[in-house]
Amino acid sequence: MCLNDITEAAAAQGVSQQVSESLLSEVTPDPKVIEFDRRQPEFTQTFADYLETRVSPTRLNQGRQQLKDQANILDRVAAEHGVPAHYLVAFWGLETNYGQYLGRMSTVRSLATLACDTRRSAFFREELIAALQLVDAGTVSPEQLKGSWAGAVGNFQFLPSVYRDHAVDADGDGSIDLWDNFADAAESAARFLRARGWEPGERWGREVSLPAAFDYQLTDTTASVDDWSARGVMQADSSPLPSSDITARLLLPAGAQGPAFLVYPNFDVIMRWNPSQFYALAVGHLADRLNGAEPLVQSPPNEPALSTEAVSELQLTLSEAGFDSGPIDGRMGPATRQGIRAYQLANGLVPDGHPTQETLNKLGIKPSPR
Repeated sequence: MCLNDITEAAAAQGVSQQVSESLLSEVTPDPKVIEFDRRQPEFTQTFADYLETRVSPTRLNQGRQQLKDQANILDRVAAEHGVPAHYLVAFWGLETNYGQYLGRMSTVRSLATLACDTRRSAFFREELIAALQLVDAGTVSPEQLKGSWAGAVGNFQFLPSVYRDHAVDADGDGSIDLWDNFADAAESAARFLRARGWEPGERWGREVSLPAAFDYQLTDTTASVDDWSARGVMQADSSPLPSSDITARLLLPAGAQGPAFLVYPNFDVIMRWNPSQFYALAVGHLADRLNGAEPLVQSPPNEPALSTEAVSELQLTLSEAGFDSGPIDGRMGPATRQGIRAYQLANGLVPDGHPTQETLNKLGIKPSPR
């Protein structure tokens, strides 16, 4: 019934019945896709584990080599679209390890599974229709549609709607190939970032140091860089922040005991690519390291990871105690951090919005196996 409805919706958007039937008639749900969806590392790993895995010495070395090997393409794209080479290579590294793993799962089956699931059906329904449109238009062949469990394809892991709306034939060979043509893939990625609001000449953010008497209720709030300076915030090496009226949001991804970051508008653009703070911080930090920056001054602390079940228990416990933490979905998002912060403030704890061991102990929550 679900796929019949999608076929009808696709027809209303111009997809031929022949294409829909050929791609959807024998599709069955893939249970692995649902498992992957419920266990995304952005929601089940600590910031320390996430960053260590994604900004590893091997990835740094390979990324620096790719900056050299693909310099002609990257420099041209940067000049035309205002997205520096080290950012594009950082996205490339996180998405497919520089093209070494593009994914082998059926895009149509993955998207059909998610489109007929309850969690984000409307979103993936449109992505499935976009995949059908790509085939119907002759942009891609059905055999090419292989990629990640979430339906993303190519070197930069574009969802089908992004492929349809932003991909370009960069080298003029008559096709748009995001799998085997790096020129097409890199320019398409830069175009997508600009369309999402990327500001040329601006950075993503930076690591900062906080004064001893800092008010941690300001975590996740936004002010100008000059305002943060007036509150005693400095660069990570304790030098003054550059004077600027650009807006910046303070993030503490591992709480008060971990690194602090001021993030700028381009950080939000990265999150429009992937709506995870961990992901966006990893892209920004990897880009900085590829551009010659040193490791973080303040390393993230080692701490137990929270499974989705433990986060759900945390959300439920906070809600029952009168602290709104958003939906009980097992995901540590802004609403949950705000609920934690309100609880911490009411109970004499450092209000950093992070599920510290002290906070968890007070709530009676124990980290559970992932």
